[in-house]
Amino acid sequence: MSAIANLKIVAAKRPGALPQIVQRRNRLIAQIWEQTELAKAQQAGTSFAPTKFRSVKDAETGERRNVEMQKRIRAWWWTAENGRIHMHVKYGAKTLELAKGKTAIEIGTLADLIPTLDMLKAAIVAGELDAQIDAVSDQMRSGFISKK
Repeated sequence: MSAIANLKIVAAKRPGALPQIVQRRNRLIAQIWEQTELAKAQQAGTSFAPTKFRSVKDAETGERRNVEMQKRIRAWWWTAENGRIHMHVKYGAKTLELAKGKTAIEIGTLADLIPTLDMLKAAIVAGELDAQIDAVSDQMRSGFISKK
């Protein structure tokens, strides 16, 4: 018996591109992953500094090359006046409105931050924040449209 006979062969077509909302969800999930890693590092007393590649031009030769740099990540959470931790959810530079007129989540303690981020990630995967993501991305996109 051949090895290929043991495999399940099907007729399938690979999709061209992901739908726009799925791409936006994935972007927000990646940002939540960064916030989770930042929170874990803060609890452990270490630093979290992911890297990114940036294209720079050499002044002498005029040649472009990619340089690895540290990516700056700002924490979405802060301590409020009552001593409890609050957190915004950001999509790009904009804050998502989670409920009508409400943009922050009250977490409590720093130990509850990572489970809250995990619940938020599950809500995004389920599509619960699609309307808010669309609203913010439309608002961001309108800033790039030239007015004649």
